[in-house]
Amino acid sequence: MGVSKTSGELTIGELRNLRRLAGFMVPADAAYGVPGADNETIFADIVRSLGRDAEAVRTALTMLQEIAGEDFDGMDAGKAEAAATALLSRDDLIVKALGRAVLQCYYRDDRVLRSLNIEPVAPFPKGRLLEQGDWSLLDAVRDRPQMWRDDRDGQGAT
Repeated sequence: MGVSKTSGELTIGELRNLRRLAGFMVPADAAYGVPGADNETIFADIVRSLGRDAEAVRTALTMLQEIAGEDFDGMDAGKAEAAATALLSRDDLIVKALGRAVLQCYYRDDRVLRSLNIEPVAPFPKGRLLEQGDWSLLDAVRDRPQMWRDDRDGQGAT
């Protein structure tokens, strides 16, 4: 299943599995009036925004298939939830990248922001105010020796 590619990254089968997994990660909640991460609009944003996490997400989906032992998208709800939970409980950089890919899109959806009493506006330049912090906290970083090569003299590697 799923040999043809969409979005230049994931196969149709991987997209189906990712959408179902996203629904387990963040299910819809009628009490708060929020959609799940498998909502059409949110999921489209997830797929569009994979970028640097695309290969990690693909690897996570392969791990999910190995855990499931069968087609995740076609499994009954109980088995699918158990497989999703087994994957998501792993303390693994791949799983963290999967979480980042799903959650960044979920929490920028206007409906979700409104449910959190956050006005869905652009953060800058005329959006939310950002309080000034204590810039002296960066002194330790500024005082460290330079960690990168300065190539302004043109002598660096080509």
